[in-house]
Amino acid sequence: MNLFVTGAGGYIGGSVATGLLAAGHAVRGLVRTPERAAALARTGIEPVIGDLDDAALLAREAQRADGVVHAAAADHALSAAALVDALAGSGKPLLHTSGSSVIGDDARGERASERIFDEDTPLVVAPAKQARRALELSVLRAAGRGVRGVVICPSHIYGPGRGLNPQSVQIPFLVDNARRHGAVQIVGHGLNIWSHVHIDDVAELYRLALEQAPAGAFYFAENGEASFADIGAAIAARLGLAVEPLPAETAAQRWGEGRALYTFGSNSRVRARRARRELGWAPKHASALAWIRDEMPL
Repeated sequence: MNLFVTGAGGYIGGSVATGLLAAGHAVRGLVRTPERAAALARTGIEPVIGDLDDAALLAREAQRADGVVHAAAADHALSAAALVDALAGSGKPLLHTSGSSVIGDDARGERASERIFDEDTPLVVAPAKQARRALELSVLRAAGRGVRGVVICPSHIYGPGRGLNPQSVQIPFLVDNARRHGAVQIVGHGLNIWSHVHIDDVAELYRLALEQAPAGAFYFAENGEASFADIGAAIAARLGLAVEPLPAETAAQRWGEGRALYTFGSNSRVRARRARRELGWAPKHASALAWIRDEMPL
């Protein structure tokens, strides 16, 4: 297939694009600058210079491709709408990337939730995440317009990226922050739990979804879970540091509310039952804690 990938210079998009290229697909990837374009070209991916606000460019690329992976932004409504409009009536796949903070709660690191969501569970979405959920639903409803719209909703992703950006969002931030402050800082006491998934398993899920997923499919991506207390302890052991609990309000002042309250302070427990059942997805990496202990680059 000839594929167009947004976010091809990023962590998820770059890893997915690299995996698709290795699987024999031809890939064009959206990047913002000539410098990133040159670096992307050296990987074998054909660069397209532009940004998500250029609806005409997105439409042209979508229409010339056999399928689209939208991995640049989970909350950018204009780009998602432009891609749906461009693909209407084509039957082509459009894989939209979300994230499981969409069902994040307000635990502030002080409690573990017993609530676990899968693809058949009605989702509980906080007001701050309603716009993201609405965007997901718009892609799923594109099935009614002749688009094979699919949403992939990864949980906490870890592991080295396979494209231009090797770093994920959560663990590298905690590591870098720990080096600056001399302690691994976590929100509250880190009792909140997130499901997690390795980036290589995420890339494989995208490949399978492009080839097999039906229109209107929604897939969580996870293979294991851990509390942030345990993640913080694993990082601290690897770095030879202590763990320092931060009140949620302090973390929000330092890191921003979205990062403190959702990325690090919420519960986000999901099960990827549909991808296993429907696509035969078989993730190989089961423990972020083991990865931190044995493989995390320092």
